[in-house]
Amino acid sequence: MEPILDFLGSIPWWGWILIFLLLVALRDIFFQRAHTISHNFPVVGHLRYWLESIGPEMRQYFVANNREELPFNRIERGWIYASAKKENNYEGFGTERDIYAHQHIFVKNAMMAYQMPQGHPNIDNPYFLPCAKVIGGYNKRRKPFRPASIINISAMSFGSLSAAAVTAMNQGVEKCDAYHNTGEGGLSPYHKQGGDVIFHFGTGYFGVRSRDGNFSMDKLKILVDENPAIKGVEIKLSQGAKPGKGGVLPGAKITHEIAEIRGVEVGKDVLSPSTHKAFSSIPELLELIESIAEETGLPVGIKGAIGKLDQWEELADLMKKSGKGPDFITIDGGEGGTGAAPPSFADHVSLPWTYGFSSVYKVFADRGLTERIVFIGSGKLGFPAKAAMAFAMGVDCINVAREAMMSIGCIQAQVCHTNRCPAGVATQSKWLQKGIDVPLKSDRLAQYFKTFRKEFLEITHAAGYEHPCQFTMNDIQLNVDHDYLSSDLEAIYRYKKMQVPFESMQNLYDCVHLGGKPVLKKTS
Repeated sequence: MEPILDFLGSIPWWGWILIFLLLVALRDIFFQRAHTISHNFPVVGHLRYWLESIGPEMRQYFVANNREELPFNRIERGWIYASAKKENNYEGFGTERDIYAHQHIFVKNAMMAYQMPQGHPNIDNPYFLPCAKVIGGYNKRRKPFRPASIINISAMSFGSLSAAAVTAMNQGVEKCDAYHNTGEGGLSPYHKQGGDVIFHFGTGYFGVRSRDGNFSMDKLKILVDENPAIKGVEIKLSQGAKPGKGGVLPGAKITHEIAEIRGVEVGKDVLSPSTHKAFSSIPELLELIESIAEETGLPVGIKGAIGKLDQWEELADLMKKSGKGPDFITIDGGEGGTGAAPPSFADHVSLPWTYGFSSVYKVFADRGLTERIVFIGSGKLGFPAKAAMAFAMGVDCINVAREAMMSIGCIQAQVCHTNRCPAGVATQSKWLQKGIDVPLKSDRLAQYFKTFRKEFLEITHAAGYEHPCQFTMNDIQLNVDHDYLSSDLEAIYRYKKMQVPFESMQNLYDCVHLGGKPVLKKTS
């Protein structure tokens, strides 16, 4: 034994490297057949796989220009990061955008901007920007709700996001008076940090799931009674990432905590079917909406990505006939989002947000139903100019998902589906989550929302309005193509936004149904 140890000790450091490379080469040639490149080119073939694995990061930081990347380019990400950190988010020496490019947005400014009168709420609080409509007001729900912020967090589940990320987001919305949509993973302890909550469920009914995998009204009633922070219930019909497709939560991922929150068994695969068990037709959906509203007293809405319009038309006709229906409708863009999906779905199934929303809004506008519904837009709208376009098209609030993730540290690594998120946002790794400083990141999310609202209000005032709900389709112009050049939204989408009842920002502040805890004071 001693001679062997002496021999091993006499091997220089570079000798150990050669031995390791020899072992790798032997493994590549004789013991593995799965990878042709590493078999045919032992050792050096591994460089190909390594370079491929870091390709997105190399392109993101060294190859793509500032406006080139998707889904969010470097300028967009930089604006969110700077806004969240309360740093300088300006740009100098003129825009880098090609302002003649297809779909470029122009907000038409007024000759003389809106001037706030003495005592106006936004003089003391430049971030105060609530929804102009009360959710559940038309249908006279027992617990109507006016969102205190026009920008809020979209549906993202605990399980998809880490506990630290969800905690930071909920504490953040509490600090800026926004609301937090739970996503379909159920209401976790991390959603109970003080912020207003919209409880969301899909085909898996997680959190309100009976033993046979169906919807349980009794569980929902208990959940709502025990959690007064829940201000509304959202039924997911489909989502932008994969409309019409269910999913499987592998048993290996189901911890005791996740099993308790979702109402499933530890270690057992859970199927989220592509369709609901609680209803199978538009009349049955309407009946479920009214039942939930009656049992809980809360406003109830639906969320969907848009494709065919026949069932939306059926819903609108039934609402007009019955006088009942959802209190809010969230329209998700087919651009995809935080949900992992096959490229065939993310790239091709369902319409992009602008096409989908304009199609559905027109259905309800033609029937005179828009005043009854709070329309929520979700699909890369977390930038003031895009929000102005959305409000001009008929939106009353916007939900953001990936933008909220970036405000707490997401770097767009695009590995959300692998459980290896380097920023600790979309992973269940305890080690990676430790990188999230919850108090700091909650401040940053709150600051991003506040900065967004402040800049959006400044754009609104520049257009001559007090509140974004006053935007009309003629206030926004888009580049269309080389022949048509540019035109306003009304000419492009061929409908007219219905006027939103609005008196003043002070009336919104005085509303007894206003969510959050807005305080009229100067905030640093």
